[in-house]
Amino acid sequence: MTVLNKVLGVLGAVLLLGGALLGFRTVSSGGTSCGSAFRPAGGITPMSCDNALNSASTLTTMVIVAGVLCLIGAIAVKMLSDRGQQKVTA
Repeated sequence: MTVLNKVLGVLGAVLLLGGALLGFRTVSSGGTSCGSAFRPAGGITPMSCDNALNSASTLTTMVIVAGVLCLIGAIAVKMLSDRGQQKVTA
């Protein structure tokens, strides 16, 4: 395993975990608790919390997507590394 592979794997896992935690973080707008990106609060006026919930959802999505991309990169580096080692031994 290369160092790049380890770094991408760990970074991807941390970003996925961080994105999940961000999704459960409570946001508020104008003193009103809006709930979280994964679970909006019940009985809130939709327009008062739209911006806060949209921003929280966008941030959560971006962090999770970055984590997935890092994990895909780690898998790609691993596959290329394995393929290069197979050619050397052949």
